[in-house]
Amino acid sequence: MRKRMKSKAFSFGIAALLTTVAFSPVQAESIQEALGLAYSNNPSLNAARAQLRGVDENVPQALSGWRPTVSATASIGSVRSRTDNFDSYRNNSSLSLTLTQALFRGFRTVNSTKQAEAVVLAQRESLSATEQDVLLAAAQAYVDVIRDTALVSLSRSDTNFLVEQVRAARDRFDVGEGTRTDVSQADARRSEAQASLNASLANLNASRAIYRQIVGIEANNLTASTSVGILVPETLDAAIAASDKLQPLIRQAQHMVDAGIYAVKTAEGALLPTVSVEGSLTQNWQPSANVDRSTSAAIYGRVSIPIYQGGAEYSAVRQVKQELGQTRLQLDVTRDRVRANVISAWGNYQAAEASISAAQAAVEAQQLALDGVLEEQRVGQRTTLDVLDAQRELVNQRVNLVTAQRNRIVSGYQLLAAVGKLDVDNLNLNVRRYDPKANYAKVRDKWFGLRTPDGR
Repeated sequence: MRKRMKSKAFSFGIAALLTTVAFSPVQAESIQEALGLAYSNNPSLNAARAQLRGVDENVPQALSGWRPTVSATASIGSVRSRTDNFDSYRNNSSLSLTLTQALFRGFRTVNSTKQAEAVVLAQRESLSATEQDVLLAAAQAYVDVIRDTALVSLSRSDTNFLVEQVRAARDRFDVGEGTRTDVSQADARRSEAQASLNASLANLNASRAIYRQIVGIEANNLTASTSVGILVPETLDAAIAASDKLQPLIRQAQHMVDAGIYAVKTAEGALLPTVSVEGSLTQNWQPSANVDRSTSAAIYGRVSIPIYQGGAEYSAVRQVKQELGQTRLQLDVTRDRVRANVISAWGNYQAAEASISAAQAAVEAQQLALDGVLEEQRVGQRTTLDVLDAQRELVNQRVNLVTAQRNRIVSGYQLLAAVGKLDVDNLNLNVRRYDPKANYAKVRDKWFGLRTPDGR
């Protein structure tokens, strides 16, 4: 009777442990804090931000078409000449300064600037998509650590329970109330549970390593208390409608279509005339045998009208038109893919909600079944194998419950990411938000300088 009561208390202890470890709000590092750390420290996200800062430079490069070009040329040499068998030598040198200002380039500067600006906007949306991917990965890593911690605790509890069963089976065998088969069966299940515990520990170590990689710190004192349930859309139609407006992948594709339109106009500008003004100032020393020094200045306008350049410009126009058509088709593909992701994420979230209720009912029912088998074993109506089978089924149901609870949280974040709402503002993360416009504002109108805005 004492052993039976100990086993029963042990089973209830597992349930309390899983609830405490995985799903109760305690003084611990919250998932909000982990997401904030990933947002601030994740190297993949920082690399995406650096990539955007590089793309920002396309705009000042395009704007350079409005700006003058200035060049200086210097030369020095020696001249030898012969006249009527008379040789003469002189040293000649010159210095010139040339300034060229484009006045009209077939609207290529205007259109290439708009193209570069559209690409910058597209890259900002790509950064938003990367932010969502990193936050989703951080949330999943966070909950995986909690799940695997709970599974390790469950495996340890199961192993301890089976150790007690082995001891009880040996005691009954020693007094002639059991058989060696009962001892062997209990010992085999104990060995199986130990192997499961070892696998659970390995999985926990892997999850902690992934958490460290994504979040940037070791996983300690985690709690899965989260408000993700109140952030998800209430209906599937609302989720699809929100994704059409908020999903950064769709907005990125839309900006790339705009960039393609301006790319066509830029290519067509090669067929139009160009107008420029050029001025020069030249200083020569000993330009001839009779002149020691001369200075000249010139200013003139230049008009260049392309007539035929081998057909390359026409091919370039046709090429960018085809690329524009591809970009428009890619926008349709992206919309369809996003819609499919939203529907899939919504279904997974609803299934996870239902799975939790079913798993909880299964755990309660199996706990009652195990208690009944232990009672029946005490009066000789059940065998050791019946107890072992009932315990295994209870462990399996508890594993299902932990997995369902993990899947519900992860699927909630997956649904937010599919819709396009998994960002700092919607999650209300207490972090310093990265401003993608700050670097752009600093470099857009920069005329010269090698240092980046951060001093590198």
